[in-house]
Amino acid sequence: MQEERLAQVLREAHRRVRALSGAVEGRERLARRLVAICDAAKRDLGSAAARLSVFLDDLAALESGRDPDTLPEQGSDTPSRRNMPLGD
Repeated sequence: MQEERLAQVLREAHRRVRALSGAVEGRERLARRLVAICDAAKRDLGSAAARLSVFLDDLAALESGRDPDTLPEQGSDTPSRRNMPLGD
């Protein structure tokens, strides 16, 4: 059941990113972040859900015209330790 809910929220997030107006680069950056979250969901649903939560907060800020960088620090949806190859 958790997988179905996560998939539903990911689809909705994708729709919201496509509907954003503004700079193409910004939409492309968000789309890449969303793809990374989708990829993470294949391996770890909990991690993907946490990353999606941060992503949705940033997306809501953009939709309301706020700069996501001005939001209170909530962590990152792409923790650097997860981006490091094994052995580094």
